[in-house]
Order: sequence, then structure tokens, then C-alpha cells
Amino acid sequence: MAPSSLPAARPPAQARKADDLKPDELLVVLYKEARKRILAIAATFAVVMLLTLFIGLIIIPRNYTSSTTILAQESDIIQPLLEGRAVPTGVSDRAGRARQIVYSSRVLERILEVGGWTERDLTPLQRDKLMEDIRNNTMVNAPRGDLVQIDYRDTDPERAYRVANAFSTLFIEETLATKARESRDAYEFIDKQVKEYHAKLTGAEQNLQDYRSRNADAQPGSATDTNTRITSLRSQVEQSRMQLLEQESRAEAITSQLSGESAVTAVHTRENLFNTQLIELRAELDRLMLTYTERHPDVVRIRHQIEDLQRALAAEQQRRAQGGGATGSEEAQLNPLYNELRSQQAQARREAAGIRSRMGVAQTLLDQELDRSRRIAASESALAELTRDYEVNREIYQDLLRRRENARVSMGLDQENRGLTLRVQDPATVPLRPSGLRFMHIAAAGAVLAIGLPLGLLFLLARFDPRVRSPRQIQTRTPYTLLTVIPPYPTPRERRRQSLRLAMSAAMVCSVFVVYGLVFALKLAAA
Repeated sequence: MAPSSLPAARPPAQARKADDLKPDELLVVLYKEARKRILAIAATFAVVMLLTLFIGLIIIPRNYTSSTTILAQESDIIQPLLEGRAVPTGVSDRAGRARQIVYSSRVLERILEVGGWTERDLTPLQRDKLMEDIRNNTMVNAPRGDLVQIDYRDTDPERAYRVANAFSTLFIEETLATKARESRDAYEFIDKQVKEYHAKLTGAEQNLQDYRSRNADAQPGSATDTNTRITSLRSQVEQSRMQLLEQESRAEAITSQLSGESAVTAVHTRENLFNTQLIELRAELDRLMLTYTERHPDVVRIRHQIEDLQRALAAEQQRRAQGGGATGSEEAQLNPLYNELRSQQAQARREAAGIRSRMGVAQTLLDQELDRSRRIAASESALAELTRDYEVNREIYQDLLRRRENARVSMGLDQENRGLTLRVQDPATVPLRPSGLRFMHIAAAGAVLAIGLPLGLLFLLARFDPRVRSPRQIQTRTPYTLLTVIPPYPTPRERRRQSLRLAMSAAMVCSVFVVYGLVFALKLAAA
């Protein structure tokens, strides 16, 4: 019994898949189904291929990318010479800075003019949409720290070249202008701060001068001078006090000596005086003989004086003997020791009075200096605040002056383009071949889809069709016994129909290849 003459086996779920087919059986089923549906497969292949051709030529445009590279190079000669004097305005994130410049509205407005988009009357919305498209088609990156690469993609290769070239020119112009503007703004800002702090410094100096003119003690070094003078006056007072105590003690001692002396003394005779002097000279001679010899000048002199006194004493005795005068007569006269003590006492009292006067003057000056020290201490806080304000303003002003000169030099460097040099390392060129997804890629993807789609549909049909596809399935799914298998035999009419379908399928496939060949020939001719 042939498989086609049996009723189709229906599983209870009516959705049982033909997963019992072996791989060789599945290939036979796929071959049979492909022969039966050869015309549909060829039509699907032709439609997919032609649709891919239409998409590749009409819908998906060809994009051309033009690239330019800009080298940012620091000055190797000027920078070491101006180390610490000038601050070159460099850029650490060059790619980010380049994106800010390239994607700015001012640059994009000029790009619209370069690309020829402004020749049409564009509404603000269309202009904004066009700028957004230009941003999306522009890529900015930094392959290296000193390189900036700008890539622009467009459907027109000539316009891609013009836009990429304009981007490099505008980037260099805007970067140099930005650097010059930054340095100029920095100089103007610092110059403004210098003027403000000059006014503050002048005001602080005037306030300090006014305060010192109103307070005579608020002068530099007044506290040090006052402390030095206070120390000196205290020393003078202490010394005067000690001297006063010394003179008072001396006066008291002289007064006690005066109490034991008489103002008048009795004067003995000349003979007694000569004897007294003779005794003193002999005592002096004995003292000198303990040290010197007989020929010493002092010893000789004392001996001569003793001889003179002896002759005078002998003459006086002879005169008294001849005159017969009284031997015990005495005369009263003032006591010289008493007079000397009185003179020393008066001198001690005069010196004590002078010392007391000097001590009083020194104490008065000391009190004045102490009052002055208290006034200086009272005004020290206000003076310190004014001085601190003046010093701070002066330091900031001097620092700003140095910074202004550095900013002036930096501004001169940026105006002459000496700090940072930007030049086109790799200029833009007109792209000759499209970039990205090319037509051959689209054609290859269409061929894969045109072949895979029919095969996939056939596989799904064979996989999920519940009909019996193999004699073995009858034995596994039904209780019937399979006696034999009768193969189908097509009639001559069916053979002619099958041959016609094959011819039409081959014609469709060949026409597709002819169309693709003509398209490639036209592209080569256009190139």
C-alpha cells in the first residue's frame, strides 16, 4: 500500500510534530518539497534579491568619510626661557575641548555656508535639524595626547572633503582665538583686581597714618623704647635708693662721732709738739727700716727730719731756759677734728639731698613711662588690626602685580601664537570609496537571506507538518502492518509542467544575476 493511499494519521492532540524523522529521511523530504515548490522558491529568491538591490541602491545611501588630523605642539624653546614668568594656556583634554569647539553653534553656522546648505531657504527648525545631523556625522577623537582627529561622513564626497577641511581650519582659528581671549580675560581680571587692591592698600595706609598722627605713642618701636626706658629708670631708682641709704648711714656715723668730740681743745707748748713729732718720725723710721736700707731716699729723708726736729727742740729748750718761762702753759683753740667731722656731715647731708632729688625725678619719669606703656598697650590692638590689614593688602597687591606681569607676557605669547602651535598634520582629502556598509555587503546579505528564507520555510514545513512523510512512521504510529511501498509515477503532462516550472525558475534566477551584473558594470563605469 502506498503512503498516499492511507489516511493521514491524526494524533490525539492534532499537532504532533514529525520529530521521528531521521536526518536522511528529512533530507529526502526537503528535496521532494523543494521540487514541488521550485517556482515559489525561485520567486522568493528573485524578490528578496531584487528588494535587496533596491534597498542598497535607493534606500541606503552611500556615505563618504573625509578625515583630517591636527597636531598641537608646545613650544620647546620659549617655554623653558619663560619658566615661572608666563603661563601658557594649554588644554589637557584636547578631544573634549575639540568637541566643544566643533559642535558649537558658531562653527556649525559657518559649516552650513561651506557645505552649501544655506543656499536653500531653511526654517529655524530645519536649520537646527541640519546642525544636529552634522553633529551626528562628525566624529572627534584624540589618538594621542598631542593629536586631534576630525572625521566627517556625508553622501557627497566633495562636500565631505570641504566640510572636513573647514572643520580643521575653524578648529585652529577658534582654539587660537579662545586661547588669546582667555589670556586677555585673565589679564583684564588681574588688572582689575590690582586696581581694587591698590585702592584698598592706599586706604589702609591712610588709616594707619591717621591713627599714628592722632596717637603719638602708636609709633613703630614705641613699646620697645618704653620698656627699655622703664628698665633704665627702675635701675636708676634702685641705685639712687641704695646711694641714699649709704649717705644716710654715713651721716648718722659722723653724727655719732661728733657727739664724742669737743669743739675746743687745749694747745700744748712747742717743745711738746716737737717731742710728739719726733716720736712719730722715729716710729716711721723704724717701719721703713724693716723694709729698706740706710741709703733709701725715704730713710735718708726721715733721718734729716729727725735731726732738724732735734735741733729745733734743743733751741726751744735753750730759749725756755734763758727766758725762764713756765713749763706747763697751754693755750685754748678750736678742735680741727671736730671741724672736719662737721664738714663731712654737711657734705653727706648735701649728697643725700641730691640723691633724694634725683630719685624723685627718676620716680616721676618712671611713673610717666608706665602711664605711657599702659596707653601703648591700650592702643596696641587697634594698631595691630590696622597694621595687619595694611600688611595683608600689601602682600596681596604685590602678588597681584607679579601675576599681572606674568599674565601680560602670557597674553603676548598667545597673541603671537608662540605658546601653543596648531597645524594640520594630515589634511583632508576627497574620499574615493564609500565608507561603512557598502553595496557588496548589502548584496551578500541579500543573497544569504534569499537562499536561507526558502530553505527555512521548507524546513519548518517538514518539521511541523503532521502528515506522514516516511513509511516507518506508519509502523510506529499505527497498529497496521506495512506490506510494501509504491512510489509515485508522474504522467507526461506532469513531467512537462515540472520542466516548465524548472525553466521558469532558472529564468528568474538568471535574470537576477543579469540585473546584478548590469548594476556592477554601471558602477564600475561611473567610477
